[in-house]
Amino acid sequence: MEFGIWRKSSRSSAGDCVEVACVHDAQWRKSAHSTGDGECVEIAPIRHLIAVRDSKLDTTGDFPYLTVDTAEWSGLMTAIRDDGA
Repeated sequence: MEFGIWRKSSRSSAGDCVEVACVHDAQWRKSAHSTGDGECVEIAPIRHLIAVRDSKLDTTGDFPYLTVDTAEWSGLMTAIRDDGA
């Protein structure tokens, strides 16, 4: 899995720091089930999260996205598969 690029603040001390990952640096990918008509959802793994976005929206500048925990994402994918969707 590709991950977004995590960055530490230049003011971070050893161990006590905040890291951020820019979703613009993430490796977005479309589902293999996408039809190519632009009606797609894209996901990007970012460490322990999955970012989800509407592929119709431009990725330059700010764009809306949702993040979910990888365990929650896995549960959702299992539920979808088990339901036959």
